[in-house]
Amino acid sequence: MVRRTRRYNSGFPWNSVTLGLAGLALLLVGCEGPQAAPAPAPPKVTVSRPVVREVIEWDEYTGRLAAVESVEIRARVSGYLQSIHFNDGAIVKKGNLLFVIDPRPYQAELDRAVAESKLADARLELAKSDYARAQRLLQVRAISEEEADTRASRQRETQEQLHAARAAVDAAKLNVEFTRITAPITGRISRKLVTEGNLINGGTAQSTLLTTIVSLDPIHCYIEADERAYLKYVRLAREGKRASSREARNPAYLALADETGFPHKGYIDFVDNRLDPNTGTMTGRAIFPNPDLTLTPGLFARVRIPGSGKYEALMTADEAIGTDLSQKFVFVVNDQSIVEYRAVQLGPIISGLRVIREGLKPEDWVIIKGIQRARANIKVDPERQEVPLREENLLAPESDPTAERKVER
Repeated sequence: MVRRTRRYNSGFPWNSVTLGLAGLALLLVGCEGPQAAPAPAPPKVTVSRPVVREVIEWDEYTGRLAAVESVEIRARVSGYLQSIHFNDGAIVKKGNLLFVIDPRPYQAELDRAVAESKLADARLELAKSDYARAQRLLQVRAISEEEADTRASRQRETQEQLHAARAAVDAAKLNVEFTRITAPITGRISRKLVTEGNLINGGTAQSTLLTTIVSLDPIHCYIEADERAYLKYVRLAREGKRASSREARNPAYLALADETGFPHKGYIDFVDNRLDPNTGTMTGRAIFPNPDLTLTPGLFARVRIPGSGKYEALMTADEAIGTDLSQKFVFVVNDQSIVEYRAVQLGPIISGLRVIREGLKPEDWVIIKGIQRARANIKVDPERQEVPLREENLLAPESDPTAERKVER
């Protein structure tokens, strides 16, 4: 007997059930919700308190050096140039011999004047004797009064002739002296403009220019201040915050084009009496010692003068200043490490730090590094640090911009 095996096909969709169970599992997992992302750490910033120091604001100008004394050497008598007694560009002392004009014609004129003086002196002696004799004869009526008066008049005439002769001698002596031209001041002499053997025209407005001399120690520097600066100085003087340079020796500091800082110290010794109507500027002048003769007339120089009186200023790093349209601001971190926005009014930069006129207090912690990561009302991770301040006198202009020190807090 043969047994037949029958296969039964139930028709149940096992594959669909499997897929459904898998989807249900995924759905249950998805219903648990996404994992919460960790909160970002507060941004790190560097903060510092403002530096509190007594300072003076300094105004800077471009000036030109000029000699205190400048002389054009011209002849006072005419004649042929006989000799020259200096080297071009040398330093000469007052009284040094520079030029000699041929003195022989003037010496001859002096000799003649001396002879005329002696002749006048002899005539005066004779006139005196005649007048004395006339006085005695008049007493005995040996001569007339008219004759006595004539002799008295002749005495007075010869007396005046003697005076004129002596004056001619003095003039002739001066002309002989003028043939020797000496340095009227101490300073540096220019080149000789006339060589030996040339005819010199002297004693007139068109006298021959022989050379020039300029003094070097001390030396002047002229500056020009505009109307706004001039009015500021006037107002400060009126309020008693800064003395007028017309009445006090306000300090001035000078630097040449190749110098660092302002190593030359002097003072303002002149302010003009009116503003130039063409430029609208007031001319001022400072004087500086120049013992090593480094400062030369004609050079341009940078000059700083006090632009304010002494006052106690709050200063912070200039990098801490932000700009919001036309408004300047800083970020301040409070006791809860929350950033606060502070609008400020700025002053000048002194010793590398920016003066804050309004908007800050000495106890505020200002963000000086990481300002790009800061926003108002966010929490930050502040690191406190001292503000670097240059090692120098804040009441004088910067003298060494490379030196820095840490401010003790």
